[in-house]
Amino acid sequence: MTIVLLKAYDRMLKHFGPRHWWPAETPFEVIVGAILTQNTAWINVEKAIQNLKSARVLSLKGLLEMPEKNLSILIRPSGYFNLKAKRLKSMVHFIAETYDGDLEKMSQAPLQILRKQLLNVYGVGEETADSILLYALGKPIFVIDAYTRRILSRHHLAEPNMTYAQIQHLFMETLPTQVSLFREYHALIVETGKTYCRRTPRCSECPLFKWPPPPA
Repeated sequence: MTIVLLKAYDRMLKHFGPRHWWPAETPFEVIVGAILTQNTAWINVEKAIQNLKSARVLSLKGLLEMPEKNLSILIRPSGYFNLKAKRLKSMVHFIAETYDGDLEKMSQAPLQILRKQLLNVYGVGEETADSILLYALGKPIFVIDAYTRRILSRHHLAEPNMTYAQIQHLFMETLPTQVSLFREYHALIVETGKTYCRRTPRCSECPLFKWPPPPA
């Protein structure tokens, strides 16, 4: 399985080149983006983040002090804006209360303890928590999203009813434990999913066409 997964990585990297993902100026911006990107396209997240930057509130202090109603107006482009405003408020309160608002201190916490804490924050599921851990805090954990599930299922490497944890285990038990690899691999999966492995797939153009090869 290790060879199979690394071969897929090599194919996607050769096809797309490095993705330089997550696109953010600071770890805090990554955290905000991870919440705003729930159930929406990234282009909408970029608009919401730009609104926060223009209002000079894209900071822990700024979001803590901003009334939730005003926050929801700024992040409207991301969709589900009232719900996401509540989730952002819950996240910044968690960081402020648990880690004194210090992301460096937060990044020093053990991975599994931090993951459990994040999953207890209102509105944070496994994919959001792992995105924050990997991209904002530099923790070696593989992010599983709908594209990952779809690609593995179509290539008969995962069953449709497999849990998030089971699919994550498949990657983390077979790939080298490297933050840079996990980041790049996940970003390449997203690019492949958006471009080729859509609901109606474009298989013959995809870098993963005829991957993995049939057993000899």
